[in-house]
Order: sequence, then structure tokens, then C-alpha cells
Amino acid sequence: MKRLALAAFLASALPAAAQPHNVIIFVADGLRYGSVTPDIAPTMSRIKSEGVDFANSHAIYPTLTTANASAIATGHYLGDTGDYANVLYTGFPLVALQGSNVPFLENDAVLQEMKAHFADGYMGPLPLLCAAQRAGFSAAAIGKVGPAAIQMIDCLSGAIEIDDVTAKAKNADGSASGAITLDPDISKAIQAATGAASAPATELPNRPQQNWFVAATDMALLPAFQAKGKPFALLFWSRDPDATQHAQADSLGSLTPGINGPTAKAAIANADSDLAAILDTLKKLGLDKTTDVFVTADHGFSTIAKAVPDAKGDLPPAHFPQGFVAIDVSIWLGAKLFDPDAGYQELDLASGDHPARGNGIIGASADAPMAVVAANGGTDFIYTPGADGRAHAKAIFERLLDAPYVGALFVNDELLKGDGAKDFAGALPMSALRLIGAANVPEPSIVIGFRSFEAKGCTLGAELCAVEIADTSLQTGQGMHGSPSRADTRNFMAAIGPDFKAKFTDNAPVGNADIAPTLAHILGIDLGANNPSAGVLTGRVIAEALAGGKKVTVSRKVLSALPAKNGVKTVLDEQLVGRAAYFDAAGIPGRVVGVKDK
Repeated sequence: MKRLALAAFLASALPAAAQPHNVIIFVADGLRYGSVTPDIAPTMSRIKSEGVDFANSHAIYPTLTTANASAIATGHYLGDTGDYANVLYTGFPLVALQGSNVPFLENDAVLQEMKAHFADGYMGPLPLLCAAQRAGFSAAAIGKVGPAAIQMIDCLSGAIEIDDVTAKAKNADGSASGAITLDPDISKAIQAATGAASAPATELPNRPQQNWFVAATDMALLPAFQAKGKPFALLFWSRDPDATQHAQADSLGSLTPGINGPTAKAAIANADSDLAAILDTLKKLGLDKTTDVFVTADHGFSTIAKAVPDAKGDLPPAHFPQGFVAIDVSIWLGAKLFDPDAGYQELDLASGDHPARGNGIIGASADAPMAVVAANGGTDFIYTPGADGRAHAKAIFERLLDAPYVGALFVNDELLKGDGAKDFAGALPMSALRLIGAANVPEPSIVIGFRSFEAKGCTLGAELCAVEIADTSLQTGQGMHGSPSRADTRNFMAAIGPDFKAKFTDNAPVGNADIAPTLAHILGIDLGANNPSAGVLTGRVIAEALAGGKKVTVSRKVLSALPAKNGVKTVLDEQLVGRAAYFDAAGIPGRVVGVKDK
């Protein structure tokens, strides 16, 4: 079988297994590196100590679920996958969302419509699980709706893809679910194992739903894979601790304990027990010695604030409602605001209306937008389509330079041509984030990373004490991610198994875009790296963490924007291993956790 070409220079010294081993990717959604401790997460702590501890771990920015799911699936950065964020402006109305052109991507029907519309311009690079399936391996993705389907977006027909909507024709709102039809034998085995054809609803912590997924994995999928006698690749996506950290109410209105309270800890323990159950099943089936297990999180997490703290670190009353960016852009452009999540209804700002999900179409009519805002929690995207798009982007940008909630500014490379570097002084190009690549999904004009800071009185360290302004309906004290702070880019990553070193701490930078290349190397399969249409923004084989692997060379770089007239400038701290880039933090010094004042 072919070796993975995209990192052959690293992998050439590493012998491939004579008989490919199995691989499992376990994703604990929203799990922070520093929140994994032996008392709360004993299984993950054991993997970290007995296997490989990726101590210098990184999520892809924007630090959002579907974006990182696309990187985990393919090994490509977002400019190639086109899955730039959880919420995007598509430029066309989606049937799955009753005509909205600003979709939330954690929806199987939406994902299928995106793929049908953009073809290889959306999720063009071949996902690892599809490559494994085509090579004759057993393959399956199970867990959270949206990111699970992304793992098999190129091979959903006949795939084993199990999520919240499996065996459900409709979503809770009555719209078509897009559920994948399973092989009847698999469906029967799952129902026999779980007692139900579909997963229960989400709870806090999310034990009932995840217990169903674990039972389906342990009592149906893994025994079926063992019976086939072929190597397999399986991804399990745990909704916790993400869902619980978002919605927990341990300190509503207060920044402490925020997402460090007992409810969030219970969610971490929930994900840890799920992983323990899967490992126990591997051992019972005699598969533990031939299976590599890679544990990761799609992103870190922060506590939410709906106001900027004063000079003493105290928080004023909340005054950033959901949709505050869309509202501001509407005011700045002197144009109407329409809600794409409410049938493009015009909003009456004087009466206190605000967008239902934070998204907004700004213009004389919803059909002729001057600007579009896609709200993504800790990061918002602004699109300026049309002939006057550059002028509208410039007008918005000039106001953003003075907005107190702004932590980082990135602009589309097209805007920087000619005199653009001066017109958009203070911002870095989106290409610095690997957000410009082979995809043909509409690109934002401006990316806003929101301000973050440490909670006053919190003593757990900067990453666990981080707070961020967020464009969300959630309240101060609940949880969010998406920002370019180190709290959100620092995810948990660890691995164990026959192909990984034992008791090894990897201090080289590692990220979610490295998982697919590394596991493809272990499996001895080709991800199609020689396909130029897939793009070249790729991660690497984590050679130093594999048995027999050698230390890699790491370099550090700081990119700094040309300062704006008011002194605002965005900087990007990154590490590099070859062409693979790892973003530590980005933002205006003093406004983002992890960005040093240079």
C-alpha cells in the first residue's frame, strides 16, 4: 500500500506495520488540556502518562467544532476544507433551513446540501475514514451530529455513521434530518445492544445520550469489526464536556467558578468514563494490543462575559446582546437589519429586536446585502458581497478599530491588494491563519476574534481562568469557545498503542490537522495527497511520537500587522514544523489571553 506523500520526508524513516493496526479517534468536545486531572479524568490521565502526552497541543482557528472536525477528518487546514466556522454565509438559500443562507453546520441535511452545492469546493480533501473504507478497512463514525458526518462526508452512502438523528427522519423542529440509512444488520445489532433505534436527547451532563453511543460502539460495532477480521478505523465524538460547559449554570452572572465548577467537572468525568468503557471492550475482545487510540479535543473553552471589565478587573452589567456585531454593522452602514434565522424578518432595533441566533443580513433588502454577519461565539465573520464590497468592508473596519469587544482583526487577502495594507492597518491577512486555500465556499471579508481576559479572583492559571466576550444567547458565567486566545487553542491531546511511544512527552507543537496524516501512515493508506484540487494546506505525520521516531525541528514566528492610527495592531504567535503551522494565540496585545505585549 502507498505511504502518505504529504509528509514522506518525516515518515520515511519509520517502518510501516507488517499488518496494519486498528485506530480509534476519541474526541472529547471542548476538553481543555489543563482540566484533565487524575481525580476527574483518570483514564485520559493514564493515557497521557503511559502513552504520549502532547503537551504543546493546538486546535485550528477559528476554535469551533465543525471547523476542527474538518481538520481532524482530512488533515487539511480550513482554507482547503471550506468549513471555516460553525456558521457561514453561503450565498445561496438552503432548502434544509427553509431558505436561510447563513446555516449552522451541525446538521446532517445541511452538510449534505453544502457538499452537493459546492462539490469538491467544500470538504474536497479525502477524509481519513473514507480513505480507510476505500482501502478495504472497516470504518465508522459515531457521536455528535455534524462533526460525526463530516468524518465520512465523501462516503456517506452505505457508511456506518451514527449520530443524534440516526433512525429519525425529522429534527426536533420538524425539518428533514438528513439521517444516514444504516445497513439493516448494523441497525438490528445496535437496537439489540441499546434497546432503542436512536439516541436519546441531550442532557446535562450528557450521560443518557452518550451511554447509548457507547453501548452501540461496545456491543455492536466493535464486535462486528472483530468478526470481519479486518483492521478498522473508528471515530467516537463525545458531546461532553462541550454541551455541559456551554449550558451549565453554576455561576450565572459571575465569572467564578464559571466553567470550572462541579457541573463541568461531571461532564469531563462523563467523557472519561465513555473512553474507559471503549478501552475495556477492546481488551475483552482481544483488540487492545493491536489498536492505537488517539484522544483529542476539537478546541479549548472559556467562560463567557457580556461586558468588558473595568481597570480594576470588575465586570459591569451585561450589555452585549446576541447579535451585537450585526446590530453595530447595521447602525454603522445606516442600513436595515434582517434575520436569516427568522425568515429574513426586518428587525426593529429601536424596539430592542436582535437576531435570533446573532446572524444578520444588512442592506436595503435581504436580497441585496451590503454586509452579512455570521455569529460564531468567540469569533464573528463579516461578509461584504457585491460591487461595493470593499468600500463597505473599509467602513465597517474603521469602526471596529475602536470597538471595545474586538480582540483580533483579520481581513481577506483580496482587500489588502494595492493600498489595502494602509486601508486595513491593524489587521493581519486571513491567509496567515491558513483560511485561504482550495475551497470555493464564500470567504469572509473580515474575521473578528473577540476580546478575552483572566477572571478576577480565579487562581487556576491563565488558560483555565480565561473569559471571553461572546456573540451568543448564553449568559455571563456559562461557557463558549471560538476565540484566538490560548485558552481556546489549547486542547487536550494524547495517544497510546502499539505504534506510539510509551511514557513520552511530546513538547513539539501538535494539532488537529496532524491526526489524519499520522493515522493514515499507521494504517498504510493514501489520503490522496497528490490531488492538487484538494489543496496543499496540510498537517504533518507526528513522527517524533511514533515508535522509532526522531525529534523534529521547531521554529517560532510572530507576525505583526501594520499599526492603525489609534495604535491597534493584531499579532499572531505561531510555531512551525516544516510547513505545518500551529497558532498559539492571536490578537491585540493586552486584549487576548496568551498574546504577549511585543
